[in-house]
Amino acid sequence: MQTASFSGFIEMVFYMIAFYYIFKFLARLFLPLVVKKVVEKAGQNFQQQQQRTQQTTWKKTPSNDEIIIDTANSKNPRETKKVGDYVDYEEID
Repeated sequence: MQTASFSGFIEMVFYMIAFYYIFKFLARLFLPLVVKKVVEKAGQNFQQQQQRTQQTTWKKTPSNDEIIIDTANSKNPRETKKVGDYVDYEEID
């Protein structure tokens, strides 16, 4: 069975401080690269989504180069959520 010692405590504190500074140093090196990659990937996904949306909503006829906007979704208006009935209160004197 081991007992706690002051030198073991100091050694543990030293390792914790060393780990903190090493982690901080590595984060400063690699975190900007990781964030840059994530932002680029999000930009690419956004661009692909925009292109897919434009391809599905805009249709070009080959005969007279006329652009037709697909308005199938706009024909069905959104229904508003009905919460309840309106109650008009009167003040009694």
